[in-house]
This record gives sequence, structure tokens and C-alpha cells, in this order.
Amino acid sequence: MSRPEHIAPPEIFYDDVESKKYSSNSRIIEIQTKMGERAYELLAIPPSCEGLLLLDIGCGSGISGDVITDAGHEWIGCDISKDMLDVALDREVEGDVMVRDIGQGFPFRAGTFDGAISISAIQWLCNAEKSHHNPRKRLMVFFQSLFNVLARGAKAILQFYPENAAQIEMITTSALRCGFSGGLLVDFPNSTKAKKYFLVLFTGQNMLMPKAMGVDGAEEEEEEERNEVKNVNRRRDRRKGGKATIVKKSKDWIKGKKERQRKQGKEVKSDSKFTGRKRGPRF
Repeated sequence: MSRPEHIAPPEIFYDDVESKKYSSNSRIIEIQTKMGERAYELLAIPPSCEGLLLLDIGCGSGISGDVITDAGHEWIGCDISKDMLDVALDREVEGDVMVRDIGQGFPFRAGTFDGAISISAIQWLCNAEKSHHNPRKRLMVFFQSLFNVLARGAKAILQFYPENAAQIEMITTSALRCGFSGGLLVDFPNSTKAKKYFLVLFTGQNMLMPKAMGVDGAEEEEEEERNEVKNVNRRRDRRKGGKATIVKKSKDWIKGKKERQRKQGKEVKSDSKFTGRKRGPRF
């Protein structure tokens, strides 16, 4: 498959047609959601922390932003493609979105955000889309601006698709030169399909790198086995007429969780017709 960054600049590649196609493909939605959930997991935000403000870099149609919303936080997203952001608005995402070329930095006050995530975006900075573009300079502007808008002690988790080792080196070196600590984390490094690259960045020092998934390949096999077992059990339940397993984050699952929180004396939003709504695109 051709790398989209070799075909056209992102604001041109993700036009109205491509944006709607991208945001309505169930496979892409599943992948983006999983990577968004993994990025949020790597932020390691304590469950007791609620209502934080996070930055979603290259937010697109808001799929990764939905993960932040589901975790109980606020978010601001930026993307260079207006058409992708139009899809996000049509989907009625709960974050604020803005058109922005991340290679020009971020227009926010210092220390605005409690963390940042990015899914499949920063590799675009490695291409010179215009005659005056210098990838190394744009990366430096991006990382320096990101460092400035993050609160001290905050983390940034940036998932990306590197083209080669030289690109990894250029991206990682640029981040460290701008004051970040941290490094590269590779999930499932021995798998051609499941391998995912995450740049884990800290604004503070002496912070421990998280553990990668599937380093020995065992976790990937176990995950596949768990999925197979779940599917088999679900089919057995239906054949026996038993009660099917409640799907995580479904309407029933959300209502059950809210009811448990009410019993614990926690303040919970009232149920409405939007409770547990699906966040698929609307066309």
C-alpha cells in the first residue's frame, strides 16, 4: 500500500471524499480506536484524575478524541484537513477542533494542557510539502511548541508510522533537543501487522518508560485466543438461550457502570437519550 504522505499533502489527500471514506470504514475506525485507547493508556493518568484538558494532535474526524471523552476528560483537537474536521463536527464530537498546521506550532498559552496524544500524524512532518518546507526545522518548531504548551510533569504519546530508521532518528532526536525526555516504544516488535510505534515523551525528568506490549510475542497470541474464546462463548450463549455478555462501552454497560457509581455515592450525570449513543459518522 502506498504511503499517503507520498501521494499528496494531508490537506489535499484528505479531501471531502477521502475524509468521509476514512471515517466510515469500520476497520479503520476499529484500528484508530484501539490506537487511541493504547495512547491514552500510556499517558497513565490516575483514575482519580478527572476533567483534565488534553491535546489531540492530528485529530481528524475525532475518533481518538472519543477515547478521551469516554475517559472523562476535555480535549482540543487540531488537524490541517478542514474536511476531516467537518466530519468531526458532523459527528458532534464533544471536543473543540481547529484547523492547524502542526509544523507551525500551537497557538496556546504555556502549560495549557495536562497531556497530549497523536495518532498517525507526525510522520507527515518529515515530508517537504512546499518549497520552503524544511522537515527538520518543522519538527523542531512542532516539538518546541508542544513542550511549551504542556504542563510540567505532563506526557505526550505520539503514535506514528515511520518510513525507515533514519526517520525515526530524526523525529526522536528533534523531540529530545527540545527538552523532552523519554524515547521510542514499540508494541509487538516481532509482528509485521501488529507492530506499532509510540513516541513516549515526558516534560519532567527521571520518569520511567512504560512497558511495551508483545515483546516476546506471547501477549499477541493470548489476545487472539481471548478474542476467539469470547466469540465462541457468545455463540454458545445464544444457542442455549442464555443471556449474552454485555459489550464493554455499550448502552447497557454504561448504564450499569453509572448505577454502580450512584450506589457508591458518586455524582453521576443523569441518563438521557444520548447515553451510550454510537459515535459513528453521520452522512
